[in-house]
Amino acid sequence: MKALLIVPLLALAGCAAMGSSRNDPAVDLADAQVAVRTEANGDVIEEYRVGGLLRMVKVTPARGPAYYLMDENGDGRLDKSKGEGPVSPVYWKLYGW
Repeated sequence: MKALLIVPLLALAGCAAMGSSRNDPAVDLADAQVAVRTEANGDVIEEYRVGGLLRMVKVTPARGPAYYLMDENGDGRLDKSKGEGPVSPVYWKLYGW
């Protein structure tokens, strides 16, 4: 009886563990060329390009956590929010292991 309960739970856990590779920048950035520059205020900016197209920008401020600006659809332009103005969505790394 316990085995009948465990099998569907394991199948469900396997589905939950499978992420969308579209949102995983590591998959798209396998052969990326990285250009690193330091701004006058101490911020470090890393641009990741694949095939000449900008895919992701990592900004490491002089103070505070690093954040990421991404191109999710692969057109070479950083994505803009669907709200007001040309502000791009900003991503922070919450967990790492």
